[in-house]
Amino acid sequence: MRKIPTPFYFLNILLILTPKISSVKKLYTFLLVVLAITSCSNKEQQPKYIFYFIGDGMGFSHVSIAENYLHYLENDGAIGNQCLSFTEFPVLGMASTYSASNNITCSSAAGTALSCGVKTNNGFLGVAPDSSAIYSIATTLQAKGYRIGVGSSVNINHATPAAFYGHSSDRNDYYTLALQLSESQYNYFGGGGFLDPQGKAGDQPSAYDIAQEKGYPIVHGYQAGKFNEMDRLFLLQTEEKRNQDLVSPSDRTAEDLTLSQVVKAGIEVLHTPENTPFFLMVEGGKIDWFAHANNAKATIEETLDFSNAIEVALEFYRQHPDETLIVVTADHETGGFTMGRKGYSVDFSALDQTVANTGNKDGKSYELSAEEQKELLRATNEASRLGWTTTGHSGGNVPVFAIGVGSEAFAGKMDNTDIPKRILSIAR
Repeated sequence: MRKIPTPFYFLNILLILTPKISSVKKLYTFLLVVLAITSCSNKEQQPKYIFYFIGDGMGFSHVSIAENYLHYLENDGAIGNQCLSFTEFPVLGMASTYSASNNITCSSAAGTALSCGVKTNNGFLGVAPDSSAIYSIATTLQAKGYRIGVGSSVNINHATPAAFYGHSSDRNDYYTLALQLSESQYNYFGGGGFLDPQGKAGDQPSAYDIAQEKGYPIVHGYQAGKFNEMDRLFLLQTEEKRNQDLVSPSDRTAEDLTLSQVVKAGIEVLHTPENTPFFLMVEGGKIDWFAHANNAKATIEETLDFSNAIEVALEFYRQHPDETLIVVTADHETGGFTMGRKGYSVDFSALDQTVANTGNKDGKSYELSAEEQKELLRATNEASRLGWTTTGHSGGNVPVFAIGVGSEAFAGKMDNTDIPKRILSIAR
């Protein structure tokens, strides 16, 4: 590959061509000093605060459709494209997503690639293809003095969040992963509670009790400013919902924990004391879940909710622009989601006919069977003219967005394993 000439190259040419002109030599010396100082200064500019957002299942089309839907909502149904919080970032790249064993990755293999920078087999989590433990950038940054946080809209021992602290050749060994969470000694966890908190048979000591014994106070629900003085925190929803994923936007009540609040609480815990560096990974996990169901409206709403959570980090960035890095990406695409089915138009108004499994419509209670749900979603997708190719994952590249200190490292084409490596390379 042809190298791009540096400023030093051109200055040397200038000096060679005019060897007897002392003023040129003086100019050269002056510019050389300036460039050296600038170069050193750039190398020393490293992020103190790192946000890493992963939209599970969020492909390029998910983002584009969400932008079009947002414009539709906020402009009386007009056709257009309205940026999400992260699509205005100045740096855009794309990452390949295949795993060590498959062209199409699962979430645990992709989560391992994004957290550890290593390709592994589908079904493996935080381990190499030979089942040996490998460690995430969160662990590495913790050793460097960073305070560490992990949050998600789904269960905290699910594939993507667990990839940042856990190790298992069976991603579904949720109880073991729950115990490993406490062993990590990270400062903050927030979002959906444990899957199998007492093991698959329900006969093991509670993983919640063990977390508390290991020094993690469990708090149900967000309260602004409450967490500034806490060294550690495990933030969950209301006690009766604590084992569940976070409630989706369309079903949410005022008491329900949101992904935006997960980010806010994380900042409060990790940014104490103020000058301590921190790393916070937050997953928008239910984009993937609804895309598996080919539920267009819920998939879009989860993408918009993910964007709102990133806006919280952007507010922090605006206060600390010279010390903050935000990276947003996805582990894979789910559903083969497309804006287009037949013809050249989309009817977003048709999405309003999508309903939840239980609730109330036209004053009458109803409950849909699984087959009735599938038929309703099929009819809605057809009416809205939004397309799907699969109820599983697809193997396409995913977007990478970045802003802040060192963000230029995330431009262009890369592999998913490159993302954590590049974060580490520019971190303190």
